[in-house]
Amino acid sequence: MNKVRKKFVLYAMISLFVLLTILVGVINVINFSMASNDADMITQTLAKSRGEFAPEQGKPFRPGGPGGRDLWGPDSPETHYSVRYFTFAFDEDGNAQKIAFNISAFTEDEARELAQSLINEKTGWTSLKYRYRVYKEGGLTYVTVIDQGRELLPSYRILLISVFGEVIGLLIGFAFLMSVSKKLFRPLEEADRRQKAFLTEAENKFKVPLTVISADAELIEKENGQSDYTTSINRQVRRMTSLVRELGELALYDTEKQRVDADVSSILTSAAEEKKTDFATAGKALETAIDTGVRITGDENSLRRAVREMIDNAYKYSVSRCALTLRKSDGRATLICENDCALPDGEYDRVFDRFTVLENADPAASRGLGLSFVREVVKQSNGRASAYVRNGVFTLKITF
Repeated sequence: MNKVRKKFVLYAMISLFVLLTILVGVINVINFSMASNDADMITQTLAKSRGEFAPEQGKPFRPGGPGGRDLWGPDSPETHYSVRYFTFAFDEDGNAQKIAFNISAFTEDEARELAQSLINEKTGWTSLKYRYRVYKEGGLTYVTVIDQGRELLPSYRILLISVFGEVIGLLIGFAFLMSVSKKLFRPLEEADRRQKAFLTEAENKFKVPLTVISADAELIEKENGQSDYTTSINRQVRRMTSLVRELGELALYDTEKQRVDADVSSILTSAAEEKKTDFATAGKALETAIDTGVRITGDENSLRRAVREMIDNAYKYSVSRCALTLRKSDGRATLICENDCALPDGEYDRVFDRFTVLENADPAASRGLGLSFVREVVKQSNGRASAYVRNGVFTLKITF
């Protein structure tokens, strides 16, 4: 449950980060677009009068009203005096002619050099604060550059403040989510605790009657001899005992495990050796191809149990043979367990679900918990398990 809570906080923080980033991005894109539009209005006004603010003869300034000029627009007299700009005109031979020079950030030579470098452009920004426009008129190419640094300063401040605000928002959101998630997951943690306690208690309580039934069956056999009834009772008791044990182990699936550097090669080899006699007795072949020295990080006891469950599953459902392969390549370990079967081709990842039993399985021998445990252990070891059937061969593939 603690892992689920951490994932909830992680996904919520990612969502919050994406949302705030989009919001900050949209605000700043709109802000800079407006600044670009204002700059373009000024350069267009300059282009109309061939690169300089030319006073209109015989037309006095009238703020607003029909036929008047905008008090705050590029045609405003105040704009004529406040804009820092320069314009150069170039003929076809590249000779430059100064049209206007109302800027102190450049010398005339520096301005001419910058204009010369922009002669093949159309419009854009240079040095993040100079807006330029290139246009042709009367056989000449005009390059007008205006300094928008002062006008862009509020935009850069907004960008800085919004980024800082996003960081603060993420920190506040993280603190809030950590606090809320504790309250949100408290009922779930309590329910999970009760479920585990119930499974553990049920395991202990079922052991007593099963032990009594087993002992009674033994007494009946001693007094009356072995019969089909006592054999069936003993078989069912063993099945119930195994099922109860696995139900108790369900309570341990989601608990924290001791993660160590485990030798999977040794674990698989040992488990295969233990099971070889059973395979031989049943007339089945067990083949192994195991690379040595393959190690992964995980809980060693759980890995041993998972490997045994995997081999037991292959032993129960194989027709005549089982093959175990362990390989390590490019820093990844691959464990493959194959056995012949009587199943149609297809994907069989559902075998990892709890209490899932395939159609051809023996109900008396199948509980549907073994491979579920295998998948949980593989997940805890940061691995992935898949199952499929091809040409009558069931393949369980695990990658770490």
